[in-house]
Amino acid sequence: MSDTASNKPSFKDNMMKWLGKFSGSRFVRAIMGAGYSIIAFTIIGSMFLVLTVLPQVITAKGFVDFYNNTFGRFNDIYTVIYNATMGIIAIFFAGSFAYNYADIYRKEENILLDPLNAVFLTYMAMFMTVPQLIWKHGATIFENLPKGDGTSLAVTNGYGVSGSGLTRIGASGIFTALIIAWLTVQIYRFCIKHNWSIKMPASVPAGVSNSFSAMIPGFMVAIVVGVIDICLIAAGTDIFKLLYIPFSFISNIAGAWWGVLIIYFLIGLLWWFGIHGATIISSFYTAIVLANLATNNAGGHTVFAGEFSNAFVMMGGSGATLGMAMWMAFRSKSKQLRELGKLEAIPAIFNINEPLLFGLPVVYNVTLFIPFLLAPMVCSMVAYFSIYLNIVPKIIVQQPWPTPVGIGGLMATASWQGAVLAIVNVVIAFLIWYPFIKKYDNQLLKKEQAQASEEAKA
Repeated sequence: MSDTASNKPSFKDNMMKWLGKFSGSRFVRAIMGAGYSIIAFTIIGSMFLVLTVLPQVITAKGFVDFYNNTFGRFNDIYTVIYNATMGIIAIFFAGSFAYNYADIYRKEENILLDPLNAVFLTYMAMFMTVPQLIWKHGATIFENLPKGDGTSLAVTNGYGVSGSGLTRIGASGIFTALIIAWLTVQIYRFCIKHNWSIKMPASVPAGVSNSFSAMIPGFMVAIVVGVIDICLIAAGTDIFKLLYIPFSFISNIAGAWWGVLIIYFLIGLLWWFGIHGATIISSFYTAIVLANLATNNAGGHTVFAGEFSNAFVMMGGSGATLGMAMWMAFRSKSKQLRELGKLEAIPAIFNINEPLLFGLPVVYNVTLFIPFLLAPMVCSMVAYFSIYLNIVPKIIVQQPWPTPVGIGGLMATASWQGAVLAIVNVVIAFLIWYPFIKKYDNQLLKKEQAQASEEAKA
């Protein structure tokens, strides 16, 4: 074999290089930043939603009567709070993405992008696309559609309204908001890089200077988005309707049992190669699970919603390693596994297991490859069909991802069935892990005994 052939990168090396670049791309990092930053709002909205469904969870007459005479008197306020969070989730997502995206460019390209200006420009562009217009008699006009006229929503002067407010700034608008935010930041960046901005003297306060620096980029954003709007409306559609086609297709895939199975297979496979699979794959489905959560709260029934993963699948972290970590801490015979188990026992309760992934290690460990992939896949299917068949109620709450096992399932579904499902999956995952971790424990024990024997002889 020639030196050239032997030095040629393998498929694994090429895949890791490509995935590493993807996970480190500015776009993906901005999406993850946006996803993390809006978690608090989704949790707040979900918690107040729980207050409105308590009588459906605890159906004892005494409690229902007590609720109706106390907390139930303020149900409309709980709904207002929910609408002020999940009802405008697209605004939160777009603004956070634009801020993170612009800030990354500002730091890495050393250009004078103001992240706050990027947020305001994004909001301007987004609200240009929210109204529904039609092409009639050679002109664009606002659509007016009374409720019941072939639709369940009323459209007045272009604005579709539901019980939670403007429909296009809720979860259904997340995908459009993401594309608009990306386009806006790129236009803003282009203008600043080419000095298409108004520069004020150094004596002018920074706030005033930043405001004027956004004027020309603002005009450019308005022109570009306006032209796109006109072209699409003249063609009988708009950007929301256009983007709905590919993104609804992706959502349908993620909502199917086999799509969920593929998601967890890819997460595990990437992690085994040492790449943060959860970060990469969740960058694709974050917007989908948020939209599905809103759908559930509006009366729909989707399975893959909210924190489905951390409530029912990744108990203990990627690989569903909670039960295995506890076994290592208290039952393993090798010193290496026992000490690592003690170190991991507490973090595992909160769905953190990097010490296991890199300390056991799981990464590149052929012995542990099968359970690492199989346990989450099996747990995801148990959870999927439990919810799909209404054995466990649908997810209606976005709980914090580090919520301990059982409590997360309880919060996510506002039901005791959710807690039971999570615990059942912990047991299932451990049963899958047990023969493999037991074998690995024996291998390490033999190595430790052999090493101790050699040291004794020396």
